[in-house]
Amino acid sequence: MQDFCGWFTPALQAESAVQDTLDRLLAVRGANPALAQVVTHANGAVIATGINASLAQHNDVLALIVGRPEFAPGSRQAHETPAFCLLRLWRNHGRELPQHIHGNFALAIIDTRTQTTFLAIDRVGIQTLAFAPTAEQGLAFSNRADVVAAHPAVAAAIDPQGIFNYLYFFVVPAPGTIFQGVSKLLPGEWVCATAGNIERGFYWQLQYRDAPRDDFKEQSARFKQLLRDGVARAKGEDETAAFLSGGTDSSTVAGLLTEIQGKPARTYSIGFAADGFDEMEYARLAARHFGLDAREYYLTPDDVLAAIPLIAKQYDEPFANESAVSAYFCAKLAKADGYRVMLGGDGGDEIFGGNERYAKQKIFEYYHALPALLREELIEPIAGLPGMARFLPTRKLQSYVRQARIPLPERMESYNAMYRQPLAEMFKPDFLAAINPGIPTLLLKDPYERAATTHFINRMLHLDIKFTLADNDLRKVTKMVEAAGMEVRYPLLSDALMEFSGEVPPDWKVKGQYLRWFFKRALTGYLPDAIIKKQKHGFGLPFGLWLREHAPLRERVADRLADFSRRGWLQPAHIERIRHAHQTEHATYFGRMLWLLVTLEEWLEAHGQSR
Repeated sequence: MQDFCGWFTPALQAESAVQDTLDRLLAVRGANPALAQVVTHANGAVIATGINASLAQHNDVLALIVGRPEFAPGSRQAHETPAFCLLRLWRNHGRELPQHIHGNFALAIIDTRTQTTFLAIDRVGIQTLAFAPTAEQGLAFSNRADVVAAHPAVAAAIDPQGIFNYLYFFVVPAPGTIFQGVSKLLPGEWVCATAGNIERGFYWQLQYRDAPRDDFKEQSARFKQLLRDGVARAKGEDETAAFLSGGTDSSTVAGLLTEIQGKPARTYSIGFAADGFDEMEYARLAARHFGLDAREYYLTPDDVLAAIPLIAKQYDEPFANESAVSAYFCAKLAKADGYRVMLGGDGGDEIFGGNERYAKQKIFEYYHALPALLREELIEPIAGLPGMARFLPTRKLQSYVRQARIPLPERMESYNAMYRQPLAEMFKPDFLAAINPGIPTLLLKDPYERAATTHFINRMLHLDIKFTLADNDLRKVTKMVEAAGMEVRYPLLSDALMEFSGEVPPDWKVKGQYLRWFFKRALTGYLPDAIIKKQKHGFGLPFGLWLREHAPLRERVADRLADFSRRGWLQPAHIERIRHAHQTEHATYFGRMLWLLVTLEEWLEAHGQSR
């Protein structure tokens, strides 16, 4: 368990009141108070549990920093703890201090002299940080939204908008949370609260190059060196294992780890005895190619059943990425073999252009390159003629025009069930009256429009760094590895590689319809050809198939759906439609919809949210 929390209040607190709050917040996670690091002041406190946390106090200023921070050259003195370095940076630089820190970190400063609380997280969002104003113009914060909500001066209830956002995205994306009045920081963001006034800002933004370039050979050599440096820095002095899916990212990390440590890297792979889901052949291919010390485990429905309550307890908010189960069992195996650290290959798709939607949206963007007169006076009138849907070619034209006219990034949600289906058929009227259904679109537009680029490919990448990585994949892997008692590091998301990715032009990321052209071309000859050429896998856990076949899993899901129906948020007929479609239509697609609802109910019950 690697958690932290803290708070500031302008009013002086009795020592007993401070201790009561400490005990209450530690109890949320069942932490042992005797193992926690604590610094307190009459105006507030900071506490942390687990490794990679540093606390300090000097002249009525409290400081906390967690993760693996890398301080700018010359900014950290010899034998100085990270937290004392943070105190000095705060004194010298104030709000600009995050610019002097790189790597994976979350930090908090409580300056009781100026009644200021300052928070920040790393550039990619590996760490999480939630916060809420308190009743007495103070601030409470934690890496966990549920801990902030439990602070006696916050006492936050479940937010219907958070429920809606979760059902829309399968996670609760920042800056919102599942709790009313509790917010999360975005990647590269800081928050400063003084006397009840809260300001937010970004200390860093990835700079993108849109213009083409013609120095592939030089950039390829630079890229490969940055890859090696990233793996070496992530490994450090630790005995390290690695995830291995058989994709380009995890295979590259495992190969470089083998070279750097001078012995075969220990890797862990998950397989599935289900048609269309198992990719173990590619993990084995990478293992043979690099001479890895590979371990395999085939997941079963009983493993999923055992993991459901663990997932509900481990996450501070409902979280429905079903591949969290695979991440947990990989880490659990590594822990049993004596490892403490694992390397993950996450990030390559989102910074070098590897997701299929980048190529698909490129086709729709061609439409907007046509002259407006041609689109508006010829193509659209023809597509709108009566009877055009009766013929396959013109039906496809209608579909293309209809989708192309939806602007990015909203267009990417056109296949989302929540986008396509009337909300009144899904939700009860009272629930709909309590939410704003336009919020998901605004959440998508923010990182898309905030990107330092005018090219839609780079804008989609910037969106995915926030939504796919920070909100989803990094939370998935980090929390599940922690649940197994391990630590995970992400070498492909080093600051240097992130900044380099911004210099790679869009036509090197998606060349025609070829995804990750630069990454794959640069590593041709290093990775096996079959791994470079393989199609991206899009299934994950075969939960929907197993739910049809495995009676204990089916019974648990039925019980949880019955419980969830009584909460009165969704129309019972909508839930029944999903259950029926899972049995009679598409087991995988509708199985994910059932997992979404079951995971929510499991989380609500695990966090004491009675019906």
